[in-house]
Amino acid sequence: MYDFYSDAKSKPTTEMRRVVLDCVVGDEQKDEDPTTSELCSRVAELLGKEATVFLPSGTMCNEIAIKVHTSPGDEVICEQSCHLINFESGGPSAISGVMIRALHGENGIFTADQVRASIRLDSRYMPRSALLCAEQTANMGGGAIWPLEQLDEVAGVAKEAGLTTHLDGARLLNAAIKTGTSAARYAQNYDSAWIDFTKGLGAPIGAVLAGSREFIAEAWRLKQRLGGAMRQSGIVASMCLYALDNHVARLANDHELASSLGRDIANLPRVDKVLPVQTNIVIFDLADDAPTAAELVDRLQAEGVLVGAFGARRIRVVTHLDVNPEAGEALMWGLSKYLGAPR
Repeated sequence: MYDFYSDAKSKPTTEMRRVVLDCVVGDEQKDEDPTTSELCSRVAELLGKEATVFLPSGTMCNEIAIKVHTSPGDEVICEQSCHLINFESGGPSAISGVMIRALHGENGIFTADQVRASIRLDSRYMPRSALLCAEQTANMGGGAIWPLEQLDEVAGVAKEAGLTTHLDGARLLNAAIKTGTSAARYAQNYDSAWIDFTKGLGAPIGAVLAGSREFIAEAWRLKQRLGGAMRQSGIVASMCLYALDNHVARLANDHELASSLGRDIANLPRVDKVLPVQTNIVIFDLADDAPTAAELVDRLQAEGVLVGAFGARRIRVVTHLDVNPEAGEALMWGLSKYLGAPR
């Protein structure tokens, strides 16, 4: 089975699993796990922040950041297709009691003018605009990369108005590899940021949230409260360290395969539109005479290929270390079977 549903479906390699056998572990809750401490130090340097905390998931990174940065009744500004709105089970309202101000950007990316227009007046009748969140890369925007200047501009508008800023960096390293801009530079104007190890980096568990020492102290308190604190977390942190050493540069391979697939998919007669492909995500819309997205998913699965339906006629394909050009050929064979031969 070739699994293009998500890069989160990638599995740890044999070499990644082997490093667990030799890692040194201790009680993470007592700051006694040296492997986890090494991972946190390296990510702090990678993101240019004072301190970090190791968490089980990127969703927990987002939810803890929102909780630290806001008070109940505050409003969070973000893009309508972003992860924290669509894929975190209502966490911002359930955990932090905040409202969402959803902007309609282009491929998941909004403008400084949109932020400026969305910031609330200082009025007792309105929620307080408290936090701006951006997602680099924009997942449901087709893995779109925020231009650095635009990422800085939206943060600047927010900070001028007294808001804090948070960067969802689930695929931040994809952007860094594609553009040559460092992850730290992308995160420079954001009070908190994180990277995920379970997407293109191929680890089974783990994300690291970064910010100021004061921010991370509060994040640790919430990690404990939410049940995210671990014991011998070096077992999984060792695989994350392996990923930093061995799986970052190879993200370029995923980008290359996605770009090739995007070009081929655009040539299928029953494909209406393909979003611009910049990193490892290909999102396309099916024409009216094509099967529905759900039907196509079922038919491809019968052919040994998994993709995702994200709407009645929208399909997402994600490349990662477990799919190679051979897998891409199998995907295109299945798509051509049901969407017509390439033009």
